[in-house]
Amino acid sequence: MALLFSLILAICTRPGLLESPSRVRLVGGPHRCEGRVEVEQQGQWGLVCDDGWGKDDVAVVCRELGCGAAKEAFSGILYKPPPEKGQKVLFQNVRCNGMEDTLAQCEKDEDVFDCSHEEAAGALCENPESPVFEDVRLTDGPGLCKGRVEVKYQDQWSTVCQTGWSLQAAKVVCHQLGCGRAILTKKHCNKAAQGQGPIWLSQISCSGQEGTLQDCPSGPWGKNNCTHDEHVWVECEDAFDLKLVGGDKLCSGRLEVLHKGVWGSVCDDGWGEKEDQVVCKQLGCGKSLSPSSKVRKSYGRGVGRIWLDDVRCLGEEKSLEQCQHRFWGYHDCTHKEDVAVICSE
Repeated sequence: MALLFSLILAICTRPGLLESPSRVRLVGGPHRCEGRVEVEQQGQWGLVCDDGWGKDDVAVVCRELGCGAAKEAFSGILYKPPPEKGQKVLFQNVRCNGMEDTLAQCEKDEDVFDCSHEEAAGALCENPESPVFEDVRLTDGPGLCKGRVEVKYQDQWSTVCQTGWSLQAAKVVCHQLGCGRAILTKKHCNKAAQGQGPIWLSQISCSGQEGTLQDCPSGPWGKNNCTHDEHVWVECEDAFDLKLVGGDKLCSGRLEVLHKGVWGSVCDDGWGEKEDQVVCKQLGCGKSLSPSSKVRKSYGRGVGRIWLDDVRCLGEEKSLEQCQHRFWGYHDCTHKEDVAVICSE
């Protein structure tokens, strides 16, 4: 019994990709029901060769995705971005009769020998209108950037099924929420913090490049066999932030930036007027009034981490994070060189 409990605990808490059955998705099209055909095999997404590819094959893909009737069979070369470098062609000479429920049920050759990325199969389906969810959030976690994934539809929050979920999907959520990079995704096993209501989304297949979770291919809306034991938990790095400390106002002081949940200083190597202006603009504090080198001693020295060095801004950036700089934490400075800024407001 103890061994069984340990195995269950390991499955629930191990970070990384969540296993799922063989699936299909359409990538690079204007909506989830058109694009380059990709199939999953042993946790890896690959292509389907267009040798013999036709409308009967597309009909099966459309049925599997809940996208209505088949309209056209295309070549995947039409869709951007192109396949990832090194992505394999998994199926060749697919032969569906058009009545199968999934592409996996069709006859096909899995010994692919003469098909390139330029011959990838594409599909166009009817694209029945899918509901558009209004928002996404991470809940029941320690802050905005860690928690159980939920989406909002018709003013109701609902959980997302872990079937098909991956680190790439977590990356999209973190970006959409304005958080840092995705650092963990796992099945959520805390029964005391389970979601309620319908489960709208499952079989989500993100590439990691989408702007929002809504842009990722997914299974039919609201049609799944998931339970509230199959939630997804995502953890992102905390959002980038900055502040001025040590002054008598919010718009003057020693500059500190937030990275990995820790506040640290910025070294003044190469720091100048353009960098000052970006900081003041990001804080909503007007314009810079005095060069950093002239005010540095007024606000004392920082303690702890020195996060940034050799910062180079063009002056047009909306955030200091967009400026060039060394890798986080790499520097040749001491706290005698901490940046300080005075803004007009």
